[in-house]
Amino acid sequence: MLASMDTHAARSSSPPATAGVATTLELFLGDIGTRAFRFAEGALRHRDDAQDAVQDAMTRMLDYRDRPAPEWTPLFWSILRSRIVDVQRRGMFRLRWLAPQGDTGAVEWGEQWADPAPDPQRHHDGREAWSRLAQALRSLPRRQREAFSLRVLEELDVATTARVMGCGEGAVKTHLSRARIALQRHLEEFR
Repeated sequence: MLASMDTHAARSSSPPATAGVATTLELFLGDIGTRAFRFAEGALRHRDDAQDAVQDAMTRMLDYRDRPAPEWTPLFWSILRSRIVDVQRRGMFRLRWLAPQGDTGAVEWGEQWADPAPDPQRHHDGREAWSRLAQALRSLPRRQREAFSLRVLEELDVATTARVMGCGEGAVKTHLSRARIALQRHLEEFR
């Protein structure tokens, strides 16, 4: 009984501002979760790895809860991008050193990201269009894919995208322009 009263007293003595920040960060992470998962899944081509990367990024964000809320978006995307690169590097090491000779262990990307469960909210055309876009994105170089995903799919501004990617705003614009041209060409093949 005394222990529970001490716990209650400790909770009630915590500053309300900290609780508000935690709730705000919680809402931020809840809002960005689905988009972050799609971004990670597109880069990693493996559902479980994508979930792990997003979870790690969200956990790391807890260390930054005291930062101002406007800094959270670029900070989160930078953390997630860094985690994705780490997973890709580890995957390349495994493929190179642990796979049997001549076997890359790679599975077609479409088989990795597609959700096997039926989804009544999506129509057949929507799934097919997303599949084409995902295939086209996969064919892009990494930097172009990141620029396109962050600017177009995540709707980040140029400055934020540049901070996330660790490059200048001009480089973001160049990568995005090249990505759009390559995607246009790739998607015109399906018409």
